[in-house]
Amino acid sequence: MPEQSNDYRVVVFGAAGVGKSSLVLRFVSGTFRDTYVPTVEDTYRQVISCDRSICTLQITDTTGSHQFPAMQRLSISRGHAFILVYSVTSRQSMEDLHPIFEQICHIKGDIHKIPIMLVGNKSDDPQRELGAGEGQALATKWRCAFMETSAKMNYNVQELFQELLNLEQRRTVSLQVDGKKAKQQKKKDKLQGKCSVM
Repeated sequence: MPEQSNDYRVVVFGAAGVGKSSLVLRFVSGTFRDTYVPTVEDTYRQVISCDRSICTLQITDTTGSHQFPAMQRLSISRGHAFILVYSVTSRQSMEDLHPIFEQICHIKGDIHKIPIMLVGNKSDDPQRELGAGEGQALATKWRCAFMETSAKMNYNVQELFQELLNLEQRRTVSLQVDGKKAKQQKKKDKLQGKCSVM
């Protein structure tokens, strides 16, 4: 399949079981599954607004294991933006992100122009091992953005993807698509301030 230049590719990395697929599924389809199903690699597509035209947000949900280093390298080289997910219930899952971040730096070179979000998922879980401050400290060290989410409670999921797109400096990318629905809303907004005589 030929690669389209109007794709915007986001790659999601993190250890097995941190909730990468849950975050992506919650964002793309609004659903949450309780059972854990290991991912090899899945790609989801969502239509978004890009430089005032429509493009495809392509989200690659990667494997949590390190069995496929060639796939990991390819995902990094093709990615425009990255979401690095750890679980607030597992300090090890945060440690597991260090080699991935280093590989992104190695493959991409100057990463300060590349949108990267560090995400502490499962923020609803009382069995926390990591506070928000620790996530923020690592994000500051890596000079990337940080957010805590809960795929289960649908907390900060939409905001995560919107914030990631807001970090993109080379183009204007937004989850809002200027379709009929948006036009109808604009029309409604215009009419709102006016009185009508019955």
